[in-house]
Amino acid sequence: MIVTLLQTDIQWGKPEENIKRAERLINSQPPADLYVLPEMWATGFATQPMELAEAEEEAVSLRWMRQTAKSRGCALSGSLAVRTPDGLYRNRHFFVTPDETHYYDKHHLFTYGHEDRYLTAGQEHTIVSYQGVSILLLTCYDLRFPLWSRYGIAGEFDMIVCAANWPDSRQLPWRYLTRARAIENQCYLVGVNRVGDDEFCHYQGESLVCNARGETLGECGEKEEALTVSLDFEAQDKMRQRFRVLEDRDLLTP
Repeated sequence: MIVTLLQTDIQWGKPEENIKRAERLINSQPPADLYVLPEMWATGFATQPMELAEAEEEAVSLRWMRQTAKSRGCALSGSLAVRTPDGLYRNRHFFVTPDETHYYDKHHLFTYGHEDRYLTAGQEHTIVSYQGVSILLLTCYDLRFPLWSRYGIAGEFDMIVCAANWPDSRQLPWRYLTRARAIENQCYLVGVNRVGDDEFCHYQGESLVCNARGETLGECGEKEEALTVSLDFEAQDKMRQRFRVLEDRDLLTP
């Protein structure tokens, strides 16, 4: 599977501009099977989403994801601030293929930043099957909670995709937690962070792909950029069969 990371400098509350930035990055790379965007990539990290969240059924950004998936024959993943038909605000991580739209509602809302005051947390995991690969969706703060993303508890998966707005003040945990989630679950991890600034934080990026050993297969810098990496799931399956760590895991409940 060919995966392209789209590390964008998100413009606050400007979905059309952020779509253009994503398109420029997509066009700068060879064709990929999956494109991954940051958390709330169309608006910035809106903990008070009333003015910025798009109505899900009318969202320009979600419509663009669907159109791009169909026109390019690929999948796109990334989270959006949306207002759902029931009137709730969600940090909803969409995974869009040419034929289907899947989503995961962020479970661990960032209480330190008051995300929990206005958004509603999801209560279920989402594992998407795409090109024969099972993909667990996570969003930013979820990385800090290993039990939530544990293989067998979350379900059985081959890769984690995490969309993030992770500030530079906590960059070291980003580096360690991404690798830790990959190692403990013996899987690839794709983590896409943003760069640039909003009213509250500076974002350093360092989006990455790592394998089940925690080895970095590709990593972005501190500027807006795209990165394309090829993933070998057959090799990962052979490694899991040879070194059977997952069979010795603790069987806990979330």
